[in-house]
Amino acid sequence: AALGDGPTRGYALEVYDDHFRLPDLGPIGANGLANARHFEAPTAAFEDVDAPFEVVQKFCDSLFSLRYDHSVFDVVGWHGTYYPYRYDLSRFNAYNTVTFDHSNPSIFTVLTVPSASPGTAVCDFVIFPWRWIPAEHTFRPPFFHRNTMSEFMGLVRGAYEA
Repeated sequence: AALGDGPTRGYALEVYDDHFRLPDLGPIGANGLANARHFEAPTAAFEDVDAPFEVVQKFCDSLFSLRYDHSVFDVVGWHGTYYPYRYDLSRFNAYNTVTFDHSNPSIFTVLTVPSASPGTAVCDFVIFPWRWIPAEHTFRPPFFHRNTMSEFMGLVRGAYEA
């Protein structure tokens, strides 16, 4: 997966309890929300660059730095299941017209970090993508919902309509 030529936007979130994964789709079925096949992993490659390189790592709320005289991407193999990936949010399959509540999992959940308590999450990454809403130009109060996590909303592109 290569980044485009234009500006790149995103957020970084550190979670200590588990890992992000696709949510269980429940009554939605197999073809809603985000599909695993649309997540892109890096293509295997290596660099042969002899130039100063610095690696910064966060551990226990502290930053640590290590300097190298060459690129740290000079490896030709990888073993493991944790790697960076990207997902084009325009591929997200939104559905439903929300009148007063929505089905669980949230119809806007891209990735979730489940908690030890069933039905709740440590963190949900949700988006509010463009979708055709038959209730356009009508009064739609925010839907009723409750959860045990804090909510943080960041707008990447467009306008928030709720």
